[in-house]
Amino acid sequence: MPAKSTAALTAENKLLQNLGALNNMVKRIAIEAGEITLKYFDGLEDMQVDTKSDDSPVTLADREAEVFIQNSLEKILPDIPVIGEESVSLGQCKGVSDTHGYFWLVDPLDGTREFVGGGEDFTVNIGLIKDGQPILGVVYAPARGELYAGYEGGQATRWMEDSDSEKLITVRDWPSEGLTVVTSKNHGDQTRLNDFLEQFKVNKVTKHGSSLKMCVIAAGRADIYPRFGPTCEWDTAAADAVLRAAGGMITDIDGKALEYGGADPKWLNPEFIASSFAWFDV
Repeated sequence: MPAKSTAALTAENKLLQNLGALNNMVKRIAIEAGEITLKYFDGLEDMQVDTKSDDSPVTLADREAEVFIQNSLEKILPDIPVIGEESVSLGQCKGVSDTHGYFWLVDPLDGTREFVGGGEDFTVNIGLIKDGQPILGVVYAPARGELYAGYEGGQATRWMEDSDSEKLITVRDWPSEGLTVVTSKNHGDQTRLNDFLEQFKVNKVTKHGSSLKMCVIAAGRADIYPRFGPTCEWDTAAADAVLRAAGGMITDIDGKALEYGGADPKWLNPEFIASSFAWFDV
């Protein structure tokens, strides 16, 4: 393969050094990928639900959206590998060792069970990782017309399609009336959740699907999301970047920030706590 021109390398380096501009490009990619999922969600195309080896569902929407995202990201930054949920499940995962610390983590349709069941809490997740940490993330909920984005050194935002308005978002201070806890609609260990929450004053518990659980914390509408059960790195990377940009955090149960890079062969995360505050110091 011929060496890349100096001009091409310089353009790529400038883009990685200007995460705000890259963030805007990724937003557009996420919205277009969301349009792909909606044509299946709205019944314009047969979604053809299959079951993967881990018993989780997969549809044509997952696969088509991931191909689109991968091709789009490779056009703007061809030297950075794209790790997508569906390519990993098919054994087509690229290595990330020789990438100067950068790679993308993509879940083209997070919340496939929700999607298949007709619920609106499914998202397109695109996260950029550098040296094991998420530095840019976009989470788009196409059925809701709601997009969250954030990047290192910048700010987190929420865009609503119906008003075409984008606003800055930040996590909120601990409410005096107690925490709003976010839980999964379909997953989790209720006994362990109850045991964990005994150390806090809790006001109410709400349920959300997909990575929106972390985004509502970033937007200051909830405070903590304890996840006791399996998730994969592409489930959290984009929302992790958004939450960090909004002033929050995602840590393992020992209070250590999540790291990304496929240390687990199945790209599994440890159990984690997403929160607006340093919960481990309470």
